[in-house]
Amino acid sequence: QVQLVDAGGGLVQAGGSLRLSCAASGRTFSRYAMGWFRQAPGKEREFVAGISRSGGSTYADSVKGRFTISRDNAKNTVYLQMNSLKPEDTAVYYCAARGNAVTTNTKYDYWGQGTQVTVSS
Repeated sequence: QVQLVDAGGGLVQAGGSLRLSCAASGRTFSRYAMGWFRQAPGKEREFVAGISRSGGSTYADSVKGRFTISRDNAKNTVYLQMNSLKPEDTAVYYCAARGNAVTTNTKYDYWGQGTQVTVSS
């Protein structure tokens, strides 16, 4: 069992930056691929970024070049650095863990509670 706690959301102006973090419980964090998803009001949850157990990363086209995912296995934490934020990035952001390879669909085993990111224009 893995518990995930998302943090770091907030209100920021367009062009600004935020760093989200996701702390995982348990001693097997390094065995999981990790993903960040987001869900805006009235929209489906969508993939943002993923990082494999070995550190390889994958991004949605909408965030490439602006967002960076990373992980610190010693701290059981995954991060999402978000730069050049746009109003369309406004959503609740969720981290997720999967005991297999990164996937862009929502078939992950564990989910965080979500953290709100609001970007004002």
